[in-house]
Amino acid sequence: MTYVNAGTLGAVPGKRDELVSLLTQRNERLRDLGCTLYEVGIDDDEPNVVFVVELWESAGAHQDSLSQPDVMAAIAEARPLLNGQFGGFRFTVAGSPLRD
Repeated sequence: MTYVNAGTLGAVPGKRDELVSLLTQRNERLRDLGCTLYEVGIDDDEPNVVFVVELWESAGAHQDSLSQPDVMAAIAEARPLLNGQFGGFRFTVAGSPLRD
């Protein structure tokens, strides 16, 4: 069952675009780990916030990805750009009117 992780990442003032650039670097490894969608967005009314929506094959695939050395390295690279404010939600998809 598809697992969704949607949230906000607080960026250090003036570092939002750098964080977006880092998060949007091409990374086919995520697909190998079970990520089927990873979208990054911004809202000009919130200049220090980055929005991220991830779809994973399962909650386990998402959790397992966090222990991978390359994923851990990417998180470590992003950490100095984050201000420590996070928000969001997670859920397992129950269905959709757009597919069977």
